[in-house]
Amino acid sequence: MEIKVNGEWREFPDGATVSEVLDALGAARQGVAVAVNGEVVRRGEWDGSVVPKGADLEVLTAVQGG
Repeated sequence: MEIKVNGEWREFPDGATVSEVLDALGAARQGVAVAVNGEVVRRGEWDGSVVPKGADLEVLTAVQGG
């Protein structure tokens, strides 16, 4: 199935969870926030949150600086 990740369409297996998408992307788990279709998904829900086909997923990384 296709999911839009940070503005770019990517292919993932049907029924992929937020955790599985992050693993496939090689994304770090610390300092990361995820939103699916504009709704924030809490870190504790990543393993059980299935990303729907055609979803708009945003992976945001906290950056420190000034």
